[in-house]
Amino acid sequence: MATLAIIGGTGFTRLPDLTVTRREMVKTPFGAPSCPLVFGELGGTPVAFLARHGSSHRIPPHRINYRANLWALQSVGIERVIAVGAVGGIATDCVTGAIVVPDQIIDYTHGRDRTYFDGGDDPVRHIDFTEPYDPSLRRALIDAAGEIADLTIVDGGCYGAMEGPRLETAAEIRRLAADGCTVVGMTGMPEAALARELDLAYASLAVVVNPAAGTDGRRVDIDAMPDAIERGMNSAREVIARALPAASAR
Repeated sequence: MATLAIIGGTGFTRLPDLTVTRREMVKTPFGAPSCPLVFGELGGTPVAFLARHGSSHRIPPHRINYRANLWALQSVGIERVIAVGAVGGIATDCVTGAIVVPDQIIDYTHGRDRTYFDGGDDPVRHIDFTEPYDPSLRRALIDAAGEIADLTIVDGGCYGAMEGPRLETAAEIRRLAADGCTVVGMTGMPEAALARELDLAYASLAVVVNPAAGTDGRRVDIDAMPDAIERGMNSAREVIARALPAASAR
């Protein structure tokens, strides 16, 4: 039985090497998840897979039903989650093609359903979110990435979660940099906090696919992003395949 799940983001809507055993559309009290959960084995390790934006990548970041996605995974026995997402690089070491394994996050999103404890019959629960990412999962990913030649791996950093779906202004990126953010994305929250509310171990593979707006005085090259996304997500798949034995250990 799978106890580890992979959530795939932009450019990561499937796991080509996954030996699929079944698909299941899980009903939740919060509506439908983005797509059916896919169960199978990857390199002999049982895993579940969920495409965050849906199988055809049609759900924008602010419309993702994050509560349903995490609840669905927890309800089928998932205990550990590796979340993959495309990001822009802010810090100088977060270059295009790098894999960042952040250890902190700042939430700049608004209007999203961000907690399971929003009133009703259940008492409010306050979670400790001092360290938003699971240390053992982070270590498994960092060690696996370190085995891959010519891959730039960044151990630690702060993910700035923006609303999207538009990319940021140069002024917004300057603000994020001043706040200590090293990468910027659109799906890191409330996903990480919801995982913590459900007691799921959670870590992120942030794939840098472009320099953030205004970096070195440049505009974002939208036309160059598809190739960068494809290359970066292929690297993320290799990292995950190497990390699975350690990442799935309880």
